Amino acid sequence: MAREQWGTRAGFILAAIGSAVGLGNIWRFPYVAYENGGGAFFLPYLFALLTAGIPLLIMEFTLGHKYRGSAPLSYARLHKKAEWIGWWQVAIAFVISTYYAVIIAWAIAYTYFAFNQSWGEDTGGFLMGEYLQRIDLSGGALGEVGSLVPGVFIPLLVVWAVTLGVLFKGVKRGIEMANRIFIPLLVVMFLLIVIRALTLEGALVGLDAFFAPNWSEIMSPGVWVAAYGQIFFSLSIAFAIMITYSSYLGKKSDINNNAFITGFSNSSFELLAGIGVFAALGFMATASGVGVDEVASAGIGLAFVVFPEIINTFPGMNGFFGVLFFGSLVLAGLSSLISIVETFVAGIQDKFKLSRTKAVAFGGGLSAVISLLFATQGGLFFLDTADYFINQFGVALAGLVSVIAVSWFIRKLPELQGHANGVSDFKTGLWWKVCLSIITPIVLGYMAIQNTITNITSNYEDYPTSLVVSWGWVVAIGAIVIGFVFASFKWQKNDLDVPGDSNDKGADL
Repeated sequence: MAREQWGTRAGFILAAIGSAVGLGNIWRFPYVAYENGGGAFFLPYLFALLTAGIPLLIMEFTLGHKYRGSAPLSYARLHKKAEWIGWWQVAIAFVISTYYAVIIAWAIAYTYFAFNQSWGEDTGGFLMGEYLQRIDLSGGALGEVGSLVPGVFIPLLVVWAVTLGVLFKGVKRGIEMANRIFIPLLVVMFLLIVIRALTLEGALVGLDAFFAPNWSEIMSPGVWVAAYGQIFFSLSIAFAIMITYSSYLGKKSDINNNAFITGFSNSSFELLAGIGVFAALGFMATASGVGVDEVASAGIGLAFVVFPEIINTFPGMNGFFGVLFFGSLVLAGLSSLISIVETFVAGIQDKFKLSRTKAVAFGGGLSAVISLLFATQGGLFFLDTADYFINQFGVALAGLVSVIAVSWFIRKLPELQGHANGVSDFKTGLWWKVCLSIITPIVLGYMAIQNTITNITSNYEDYPTSLVVSWGWVVAIGAIVIGFVFASFKWQKNDLDVPGDSNDKGADL
């Protein structure tokens, strides 16, 4: 059975950018930059992009393109003992899909709330109380599931209907078509937010806080680790997505150019997000008579507490501004979720010879069912814990293991480089091999050691040990175990043969 392919090169690039540009670009990057030297942060950030982000993108694009398979199949074709890495990455993607969909559901609900600012004046109280109906912590109920929250459950159904509907349509008519709509619309919507935010009183105060360089921070190892962490977590690398997407490329597609376009497009959107977010924060700080440092935050707090407060005080058409902001979160989230779910759809298609319809129904359906746990009254704590551990001990660790396996043990970097250079307009040289075999392992290894020490000596967010173990360590370690379990299943005869040029009739993108 012939492998599906993208209709155009632009379709692939938009899909790759759509995967990379997610919620973290909007609610994580601006604060990370602000906290780590402001304008000075862009130096280590750019260095991390060029020494880790783009080199890893090239490696994963090449793996998928050369071996023509999902992450498990590509790693198995690379070396039979490496298949478990692919399944580990697929398991990581599965875990992320279950709670990522819930955050998109929140954004859909808040898009509706934005029309008349239903969140009221106490935005934090509304989020935790009226909307999420968070369990009463005073009763020691942390870790209990509680009941299903209708305000989360209903938009969650919409999220899964859209996501699975797109995936049922396939690569060209589903994923590519969706990203051709989502990504341009996302850029236009966020540009409108930025333009409007820049006209607000106090916008320059916020931009000064964002861009003013604190050069003394440059010498701090933590700043460089933060830069690498941001690049790593924002580019959709090390959890099977880019390998899967590149496996649908034509045989003569330009690998190196595509990686640079994807990497710099993602970073450009992060910069745009930083400008919009901090212009708005500057307005809020000025209106409240406080410093930017008192209103700046990241993550869920920024998106669902601080921004509703900004929207409340927005001069004129605040409902429209709110719809644009939360609508942008929805689009950024959906384009990423589609790519995340496609990883395990492709994995089980390749391994178990299921049709796309059955693979989407089984893989996507199972993820949708499990996501209901995060739509309960206790779901926020499960989500927070699982998200932290699967990123720190899943994505980051899988990236470290994969790059060490490919460069140190299997020693395939020269062969992969030859393949990528053979189909690309410009060639990578020694810098690419040095980045992947030395720089990236050192940085990711340091991050892994520091994270392990921190989380062994203290519980994340001072959560109860039972919660940290069941929703943190068990989830992260379970993904590794699943990798070995699925790798133990035998492939059918000839599955591990790498398709030759003569077997691929696809268009050159």
